[in-house]
Amino acid sequence: MTDKGSRDVSSAPEPGQPAEPSVPEPIRAVPVRYPGRWIVAAGMLVLVAMLVNMLVTNPAFDWPFLFTHLFSDPVLVGVRTTLLLTALCMVTGVLLGILAAVMRLSGNPILVLVAWLYTWFFRAVPRLVLCVVFGNLGILYTRLEFGLPFDNYWTPLLGLDGDARFFSVPMNDLLTPFMAAFLALALSEGAYMAEIVRAGLVSVDKGQTEAAQALGMGRGKVLRRITLPQALRVIVPPSGNEMTALLKDTSLVSAIPLTTELFFQLQSVGNRTFNLFPMLVAACLWYLAITSVLMLGQYFLERSFTKGDRQAQAGLTMLNKQ
Repeated sequence: MTDKGSRDVSSAPEPGQPAEPSVPEPIRAVPVRYPGRWIVAAGMLVLVAMLVNMLVTNPAFDWPFLFTHLFSDPVLVGVRTTLLLTALCMVTGVLLGILAAVMRLSGNPILVLVAWLYTWFFRAVPRLVLCVVFGNLGILYTRLEFGLPFDNYWTPLLGLDGDARFFSVPMNDLLTPFMAAFLALALSEGAYMAEIVRAGLVSVDKGQTEAAQALGMGRGKVLRRITLPQALRVIVPPSGNEMTALLKDTSLVSAIPLTTELFFQLQSVGNRTFNLFPMLVAACLWYLAITSVLMLGQYFLERSFTKGDRQAQAGLTMLNKQ
């Protein structure tokens, strides 16, 4: 027995021996509670329930009528036209964008100025205005003619009769609503893609290009194996967004009007049946479905180009070690 507060002599370490480590008491952890999160979550669930209830019980949606016409023949024709217009405009826009970006980065001041004017104009004017303008180009010319330029000036000076035009076609035959919509959207898309491609090419370090050229690689090979794989990593994500925006902007061509377009077809069904709102909801559903598919494709495309970028980096590292 020892007195209270006195030291236990039996447990004290012997002189010259290290002290035994003391065992800490177990920690009684109390989980942190977040009542605010549960309150917010409950509020969100109530809002979702109200939304679902409104969608189910509001007769304005008229779901049976909507699903009856959602896959009707005119609507499917509209889907096909929308997809075709999106694909053609995107491909043309990418090609125009690459051409304009290369012109902007060239050392020729005339090419730089022309590319800058192109991107400036088509980025400045809204697509709806472009659609209306291209739909009325027939006001400028009744016929599209091919021949030598300014023949109406120099042929009278040379004492020649007639003109130097070899081929002509009526503008109304050439400028169909689909062609007007294609020109408006493709030229506009090319201007946006030009800036995206230019940003991607500029993002690649010039030192890598110089190193590859020092090893004897030509400009085309450097562009294909070094610059482009790394630039695509920057180009692809905004290009996917541009394609999604282009798909949605195809609804603007109903102002030309392009009668075979999806939104025009759905509006026509709604106006003809005096039940417009369900067809507007159907348009939302169609655009949601197509956009979701495009976003899924964009995801896998980005993964593919990220892998290509890593391979390009590895190839460049091997070249530098040689």
